[in-house]
Amino acid sequence: MFGFKQLEEQVIYEDNHLLGINKLPSQIVQGDKTGDIPLSEHYKEFLKEKYQKPGNVFCGVIHRLDRPVSGIVLFAKTSKALSRMNEQFRERNIQKIYWAVVRGNPGKPSGTLVHYLKKNEKDNRSFTVKENTSGGLRCELEYQVLNQGDNYTLLEVKPVTGRHHQIRVQLSSIQCPIVGDVKYGDKRGNDDKSICLHARQLMFIHPVQKEEVIITAPPPNQKYWNIFSKSE
Repeated sequence: MFGFKQLEEQVIYEDNHLLGINKLPSQIVQGDKTGDIPLSEHYKEFLKEKYQKPGNVFCGVIHRLDRPVSGIVLFAKTSKALSRMNEQFRERNIQKIYWAVVRGNPGKPSGTLVHYLKKNEKDNRSFTVKENTSGGLRCELEYQVLNQGDNYTLLEVKPVTGRHHQIRVQLSSIQCPIVGDVKYGDKRGNDDKSICLHARQLMFIHPVQKEEVIITAPPPNQKYWNIFSKSE
C-alpha cells in the first residue's frame, strides 16, 4: 500500500537515533483491530531497504496520533532513544503544537480552555463532565487564532495536558468542532475520512546529543487546509 518512495517523502527528520515522519490521515501508527499494517512496520521495512540491513531493524513507537489526524510522528531507531524519549513524554517535557481548522470561531483571538473529561471505553470517545465527577480528569489547552475565513478558522493549539481526544472534545465544547470530526459534533465528514487536526510541531531535547530539536510538518494538501495555505 505504501511504497518506498512515498514513505521516503514522508520523512521530515532522521538521524542515527530518531525518525520523524509526516503522517497521512489514513495511516495508523500502531496495530489495531482493523488488522491494517501500521506505520511502525512499514518503516522497519523502509529502514531495512534504505540501509541494506540483513537482519531485524528496530523502529520503536514513541507516541501515537489518532488515525484521522495528520502530522508529526516520531519513531526511535535505537532502544536507548526509545526509553529516553518515552521518559520525556511521560514527564511532559515535550512541547507539542497542533493546527486545527474548525467550523465557526472561538470568539476571542486567544484563550485557555479548562474542562474535565471522562472516557467512555466502549465507544472510544470522551465527554465533558462537572469538576467533581468520579473519573473526570482535568484537561487544559491554549489556543490562538492564526487565520479566519467566513465559515472556518485556523487555530494553533498547545495542549497543556494529554487526555484522550482532548483537543477534539474541548474545541467542540466551545461550538468550534474540528472540520470533518462528526464524532465530536461537526456537520459532515471529509471525503478522505480525515479530520482537520494536524500535529504541526514537536520540540524536545535529543535523547543522545542533548540538544534542542524542533520538527515542523506542513499540513495535508486538502481543500480546507488549502484555504489557509498562506499561514505557513
